[in-house]
Amino acid sequence: MPDGARPWQLHGDRALPADPSTRAAAREIYQQTRALPIVSMHGHVEAQTIDEDLPFGNPAELLVVPDHYLVRMLVSQGASVDRLGVAPVDPASSVVPEQDPRAVWRRFCESWHLFRGTPTRYWMEHELVEVFGVAERPSAESADRIYDHLDAALRSDAFRPRALFDSFDIEILASTDPAWSPLTHHANLAAAGWGERVVPTFRPDPLLHLDRPGWCSDVDLLSAAAGLDVTSYPTYLEALRERRAAFVAAGARATDHGHLLADTTPLSDAEAHRIFDLALSGVAPSPAEAQAFSGHMLFQMAAMSAEDGLVMQLHPGVLRDHDRSVLATFGADKGYDIPVQAEYTRSLRPLLEAFGHHPGFRLVVFTIDETVYSRELAPLAGVYPAMRLGAPWWFLDSPDGMRRFRETSTETAGFYNTTGFVDDTRAFCSIPARHDLSRRVDAGYLARLVVEHRLDLDEATETAVDLAYTLPKAAYARRG
Repeated sequence: MPDGARPWQLHGDRALPADPSTRAAAREIYQQTRALPIVSMHGHVEAQTIDEDLPFGNPAELLVVPDHYLVRMLVSQGASVDRLGVAPVDPASSVVPEQDPRAVWRRFCESWHLFRGTPTRYWMEHELVEVFGVAERPSAESADRIYDHLDAALRSDAFRPRALFDSFDIEILASTDPAWSPLTHHANLAAAGWGERVVPTFRPDPLLHLDRPGWCSDVDLLSAAAGLDVTSYPTYLEALRERRAAFVAAGARATDHGHLLADTTPLSDAEAHRIFDLALSGVAPSPAEAQAFSGHMLFQMAAMSAEDGLVMQLHPGVLRDHDRSVLATFGADKGYDIPVQAEYTRSLRPLLEAFGHHPGFRLVVFTIDETVYSRELAPLAGVYPAMRLGAPWWFLDSPDGMRRFRETSTETAGFYNTTGFVDDTRAFCSIPARHDLSRRVDAGYLARLVVEHRLDLDEATETAVDLAYTLPKAAYARRG
């Protein structure tokens, strides 16, 4: 930091209401939640990171490359994906990513102004100041100094994954794992006493979409992992049940389903057999057949959850990998997932009529289209005991997005038909920042209810604690 410059400090009231009386109540509520342990029940930090506990490579590798929120903003302003250090999926590709992590970091710092008003700005400044003790804002002029500060910190044992896990006060972290995962890293963590702290989540999506490229190869992976020869629709279901049982044994609490549509209409056994056999023979089913089968399989996943108690998470409404050339070159999850409209009321009816009152079933539904909170999702969660409304996330986990979520859903679903916050992040060091922002926003919303004499302060504080800690644990407790 230049001599004489004032250290960068974050305001203690950031993201709290501007109105003085509401802000005072919000401060009091927030103080009761700010130090609560983190319950992170939906995310994409890999168990391997915690298991191996290796030092993070460099600041760019930790803070820029895996953060698709950050990458997509820089790309939108002309920075190519490869210039941000993202490597192509094919090592033999002619595309050569930026090899100098300091250059990647400089590109980020000189573009700091692009993040004004975005949640990425809040998360990153929290990470830099609160986690790493950075004393000046990113800029072209400060980039190298900040890089050196971060690089020195990352060489310290205090900034290795398990030490950060403890310093963040993460009580439990759920990873997201493909159905065929051997769960080796989870087994290692369990042997080391971390089995209750890092748990897997069953993600079978590639296996449920028959028109997905490589589907037959993925079925082979399922066969090998389950120890079953998948040659028919019944053996396919048996293999999925076998893998779910392996996840349950490894401590899993939930499944995760990211379909384009929310349709859950079951097919007849004969039709399911026919479409599956067609795909397994190498003949591509029609788009309508593939979509019908994926909706049928969501119904089957619900039936299995009612049996084994795994909480079922559903988040439709995203057209993934919008730029197919980026997908082909760099792989998935590079910021090109774009929301589309999804209908829930009719689509979820078959599933909820069958399992919505089942005591062993729990369904958590998310959306990236906030127009459906008050129209569809809050009314559904407000009547079916098995359903919970998932937290605002992805494009909606912003300060104003989370406030709108409370405003549009609470009067219909209440607070206690929601799950509390989930961070849904690949960027490990952003976990405390994301939970902190959620707690501040909830404190502000609850404070307004107090100032308007709609809640007493003790009720608001109790609710804030429940939203931050109690509800996530309850929502993701395996049923039965």
